[in-house]
Amino acid sequence: MTTEPLFPSRRLLLAGLSGTLAAPGVARAQDNWPNRPIKVVVPFAAGGATDVSARVLAQKLTEILGQPVVVENRPGAGGTAGTDFVVKSAPDGYSFVMASVSNTALAMGLYARLPYDPVRDLAPVAPCVLAPLALAVRKELNVSTLQEFIALLRANPGRYTYGSAGNGSSGHISCVGLLQMTGTQAVHIPYRGSGPVFNDLLAGVVDFTIDIPGLIKPHAETGALRALVMATERRSSVLPDVPTSAEAGLPGYKAYSWFGLFGPAGTPEPIRTRLAAAVNTALTDPAVNARLDNEMGMPPMPGYTPARFAEFLRGEIDYWVPLVRASGARAD
Repeated sequence: MTTEPLFPSRRLLLAGLSGTLAAPGVARAQDNWPNRPIKVVVPFAAGGATDVSARVLAQKLTEILGQPVVVENRPGAGGTAGTDFVVKSAPDGYSFVMASVSNTALAMGLYARLPYDPVRDLAPVAPCVLAPLALAVRKELNVSTLQEFIALLRANPGRYTYGSAGNGSSGHISCVGLLQMTGTQAVHIPYRGSGPVFNDLLAGVVDFTIDIPGLIKPHAETGALRALVMATERRSSVLPDVPTSAEAGLPGYKAYSWFGLFGPAGTPEPIRTRLAAAVNTALTDPAVNARLDNEMGMPPMPGYTPARFAEFLRGEIDYWVPLVRASGARAD
């Protein structure tokens, strides 16, 4: 996977801008876009990483496009319910979903009967942020390092629980990978988003989770949670004292997500191209960058066109689907 912007050739860019010949009514609709509010569905509960990034972006896009960009939460089924809602919406350029690795690449490996095909039924616009993930445990476990946590799990197989944003979410699969790599066991408790996970983690209902640094940081600062490892090759500026996987003694372990905008299949390419340009403008805004990267630990991913985002998605599917199927994890 690469997080470097992928810039299109001039031929690809011109093709995206010109699109195909359309009927006069359709052409006029595209020329006038947007002339009413745009809806962005977040397929997870409010308060999670997907929701936060969508709302930060929506506020800036409202300024850029001159029309309200409204976020609507439709959680359920590991993010696939809200995604399927957008797939079945009119492809008129006014309904989009902030999808992630969870309800695209991971879902293809987890669900025997996914209600949509991420490649066929979603029209890529642009990725928005990369979301490196960290492991956090409640303080009552009395562990301060990853190795102490692993030893605790090994001594108590199946006793402890972990929460995730839903079956098939990046947090779920990241925890499955951690347990498999360490030869340990724990019980999965799926939720409808990260917000409810942290509520129950702080209440002691579940024992650990894997999520973005920005959601962990305020609770780590109060001592309510302990962040044990950043599942990345580099430390996070949001949690600078938390070691990487290699530093914590588990080299090769990585966990991340990403969030990006998709429309239903058939959404006109000129509209997607214009929206992608607006997203790129928003992501390079210093205030937006500070909110997403400096505060939440989610680096923006500017520089993509719809065509390059489609290429990125295919690479993610090729990487994750074999790993998910090899893990034996299922979400049906």
